[in-house]
Amino acid sequence: MKKVKTKLRVILFIFIFIVVSGSLSMKFIKISGNTAPKAKKRKFSFQKYGCTINDNYHWLKDKSRNQKDVLKYIEEENNYTAKMTRKNSDLQEVLFQEMINSRKEVDSTLPYKIGNYYYYSRKEKGKQYSVFCRKEESLSAEEVIYFDMNKMAEGHKYYGIEEFSLSPNQEFLAFTEDTSGDELCTLKILKISSGEILSDSAYPASSVEWANDNKTIFYGTVNKANRTDKIFRHKLGDKTENDKLIFHEKDGRFYAWISHTKNLKYLLIGVSSSTTSEVYFLKRDNPLGEFKLFCERQQGVEYEIYQRGKYFFIETNENAENKKIMITPIQNYQKENWQEFIPEQENVTISFSLFKDFYFVNERKNGVDGGRIINFNTSREIKDPLLYKEKSIERRITFSESSYSFYTMDNYEFDTQFLRYGYESLVTPYTIFDYDINSGKSIVRKEDEILGDFDRNNYFSERIFAQAEDGTKIPISLVYRKDSFKKDGSCNLLLEGYGAYGTISDPYFSTSRNTLLDRGIVYAIAHIRGGGEMGEKWYKHGKMFEKKNTFTDFISCSEFLINEKYTSSSNLAIAGGSAGGLLMGAVVNLRPDLFEVVLADVPFVDVLETMLDSTLSATMTEYEEWGNPNKEKYFNYIKSYCPYQNVQKQDYPNMLITGGFYDPRVNYWEPTKWTAKLREFNTSDNIILLKINMSGHGGASGRYDYYQELAFQYAFLLNILN
Repeated sequence: MKKVKTKLRVILFIFIFIVVSGSLSMKFIKISGNTAPKAKKRKFSFQKYGCTINDNYHWLKDKSRNQKDVLKYIEEENNYTAKMTRKNSDLQEVLFQEMINSRKEVDSTLPYKIGNYYYYSRKEKGKQYSVFCRKEESLSAEEVIYFDMNKMAEGHKYYGIEEFSLSPNQEFLAFTEDTSGDELCTLKILKISSGEILSDSAYPASSVEWANDNKTIFYGTVNKANRTDKIFRHKLGDKTENDKLIFHEKDGRFYAWISHTKNLKYLLIGVSSSTTSEVYFLKRDNPLGEFKLFCERQQGVEYEIYQRGKYFFIETNENAENKKIMITPIQNYQKENWQEFIPEQENVTISFSLFKDFYFVNERKNGVDGGRIINFNTSREIKDPLLYKEKSIERRITFSESSYSFYTMDNYEFDTQFLRYGYESLVTPYTIFDYDINSGKSIVRKEDEILGDFDRNNYFSERIFAQAEDGTKIPISLVYRKDSFKKDGSCNLLLEGYGAYGTISDPYFSTSRNTLLDRGIVYAIAHIRGGGEMGEKWYKHGKMFEKKNTFTDFISCSEFLINEKYTSSSNLAIAGGSAGGLLMGAVVNLRPDLFEVVLADVPFVDVLETMLDSTLSATMTEYEEWGNPNKEKYFNYIKSYCPYQNVQKQDYPNMLITGGFYDPRVNYWEPTKWTAKLREFNTSDNIILLKINMSGHGGASGRYDYYQELAFQYAFLLNILN
């Protein structure tokens, strides 16, 4: 499952590696021999629409997470997995060392400017977390460490920061910390000059923003279903119980959050479901005022607002599936006064970024990104906003590779002549550029340094297309080492997929992945429907009553790779997490013969029962992705593909299944129940392992823990593929 993504407001750019790690901290239960644990079967059933649902492993669902027999069974599974993978320990250590030795253990991020300060973070050798620093006025000034995650994490097995927000005068830092991985965060305030954590605190908190007076804070809170539904106003020094509730979203499909416009003029309350959004605004220098509704929500219509000068700019999908940009005077922002600024383009999905002297339009066409930078080229305010385009200078950002990732980043300053963006591909290391709007040139500011003997010329990346059952062309991005690849079906291949929520799975560079490529593994990404790679229609044709396209697309990609001799079924491994874990569960039910090994991370496999339980995190919001099974037509359709419901007696491939004990999105019992049922029905001798970790949906928070667990998964994969 996926929580509706809130609008990014982080003042500091944080890279947090996420993957599951750790294990339950209880005494191991002794298991004789190599016999897999066998979960008890306890009768449980319910009826709906004349259908009886039997679930003999329902007892493993424990919302309290303290039921002794459940904990005992999970520990038995973890112990069994440890025993069965012990022979991989040497290989795991080799892989781990390769991973950490390919990256600089001591490194820093590229500084970015906010007001009079330059901000950056750095990593120190042997430490799990980043140290956050700043310098005043100049990069040659003395470094000030204002937030050391390593010190904050002391005493915690998990430590994550969800929100960072600097006060306008940059004297205070508001942040929300998670110390278990359950996404229930505590809001804290740091006085940067002294390092003091103030007594002001709120729990469980989510988004946070400052007013211009540097003493008023707006923050969101999370309800029992882990949904942000309330926004409060707090004054430094006041007791939290006296904070004023200023917004309450009562519709269970929607999340609320607080943010601001880039020019810091307005505070914004955003409200959104998977398909619909709404925005309220308030001047940032008037924190005691009332937020105004910008435009009333309309089912299926999403919009965001930006502000410059006397105008609001609106990015919306209303009557524009690929989105368009509208503009309206602030004084007359009502919908009847909106004018078209950038029209919808056929087969091109756009997004918008606004600055003082220019704007950037990201354009995604045929599954790859590019963009236009338009310089307003004027120092005065133009009365007619449509004249902007007549006074503008337009330049394009393009790339030569056929498959890559491109994204804007760290653009916190409104008044700037640079647009910062990142670029990487399956063979090109992560590189940061500043685009100079005056010269029209991209300047390389930082490229990831890959240690060892890495040479991109040793690898080859390509973009190919499989044909789906209905004739649709499905893109596949893949990479392999030139000197080990043979197109004769003998190569091992790892195929990943996600295909949900309109999420774009663009190719990215990974030194860790190179440990597989250098061992002859071909790596591929299936850009299946349900994702957003090919635009809004691509997403819509892989959700609700068309969700099965996601699964059949992935099977078509697998068959194509086999038929074209990139691999064979005995050499094909597949991987996916969360909604990608749902994908794994669905395709192994449909075509288990195609795959040799499956890696399923926090897999959302019990879709039917989870979507029938509205008390669980995000369930009601998910109705717009999968459908509401409390309606018969959705119940029947979800049941027809739900991985857990459709496990049957057949030969299943080798599988490594991982889950997070504190995961609020895909609760631990989904992979646990699924494993038990797979073992019951599996007619092959292939191994099925479960590892439940003391983490949440994102997994471990420390960088070394990340590499350890990735090495564990890769060692399992390589051992099975021999």
